[in-house]
Amino acid sequence: MPATITDRETQPHDLFNPTEAHAALRDMVEKFSLSSLEAQATDFDEREEFNVDLFRRLGSELGLFGLTVPEEFGGSGMDAVAEVIVHEELSRTDPAFTLSYLAHEILFVNNLYVSATDRQRRKYLPGVIDGTKIGAMGMTEPGVGTDVLGMTTVATKKSDRYIINGAKQFITNGDCADYVVLYAKLDANQKDITSFVVESAYPGFSVGKKEQKMGMKASSTCVLYFEDMEVPAENLLSEENRGVVSMMRNLEIERVTLAAQSVGIARRCIDEMAKYAIVDRQAFGRSLVDHGQIQRLLAESYADYAAARALVYQVAAQLHPNARNSLGAASAKLVATNMAERVARNAIQVLGGYGYIREYPVERLLRDAILLSIGGGTNEAMQKNIAADLKKQFTPKN
Repeated sequence: MPATITDRETQPHDLFNPTEAHAALRDMVEKFSLSSLEAQATDFDEREEFNVDLFRRLGSELGLFGLTVPEEFGGSGMDAVAEVIVHEELSRTDPAFTLSYLAHEILFVNNLYVSATDRQRRKYLPGVIDGTKIGAMGMTEPGVGTDVLGMTTVATKKSDRYIINGAKQFITNGDCADYVVLYAKLDANQKDITSFVVESAYPGFSVGKKEQKMGMKASSTCVLYFEDMEVPAENLLSEENRGVVSMMRNLEIERVTLAAQSVGIARRCIDEMAKYAIVDRQAFGRSLVDHGQIQRLLAESYADYAAARALVYQVAAQLHPNARNSLGAASAKLVATNMAERVARNAIQVLGGYGYIREYPVERLLRDAILLSIGGGTNEAMQKNIAADLKKQFTPKN
């Protein structure tokens, strides 16, 4: 990885590293990215495979699983800013690997901890925190994406268990997950949603086709099927028909960490285009950066990146399991993901033909960036959510 525009931003007590623990976390993840993640990123992208062995090291060696889980349950007792730091730093090198981290760490581990009983936490958290088990979340369905309330997966109560039938689409880590936080309805005709923790070893749980994607190729995505899958009643998370509460609460930290991935992608793209324009390439007898067209692409990219990064960290500092921030989370995702696509595209333009080939990582980073405006609720949905939240704030109270 080339020299980076933000090498010196590792001191504590600022927006991006509020404490010494945050600064140390950033330093550790950056070193891991340089020593272990960088070398395998292109290879696993081309092979379209998830590096499971390297992924498990995040738990067994680095302790990066369970950052928001209290130490009492084996976690680090940190916060959403810590999650943003990790997602940003890992995405500078391999956004696809980071997406699988997000699915495990945010969509399963954080989600489960907030919604589960202590008994459920003690049963399921140890394995996913030490990396011996892998987690995922099942929300999107073949016919239902952003309109989650239209899901058709049904859980029918029968004595001391639930019988679940349905399917989930575009599930990150689906083919390697041991545990899944699964959303279903108790009645197909109702709107209320109920959540469960299920195990891939349960009879009736099966994995469908692995998707072939434009980007994020080193993160596995597949269909999950549930055919008369029996789930013990004790695996119900929270209460019946309360799944939307936990879903929406977890979507906020998901959106902020997706935004952090966008920040990491943009940061690497700026590093690549700055080094190329300032150090590596000359045109018409001058450094490439001395040409006004290149200055515009580089300057606007950096300014957009810096603004989005500040917003993402500000919102992350305000996130808490017991306090909603839908407006901030949606805004951070909308701004950062759009920014990352622009910056990655600018990087390709600055590098010219080299940006379009795989000798440089910017073409991979652009392909990966596009997914981030879709996952966690499309950016069109973010616009709708922001407008709805503003409407609530500005509508006069009777």
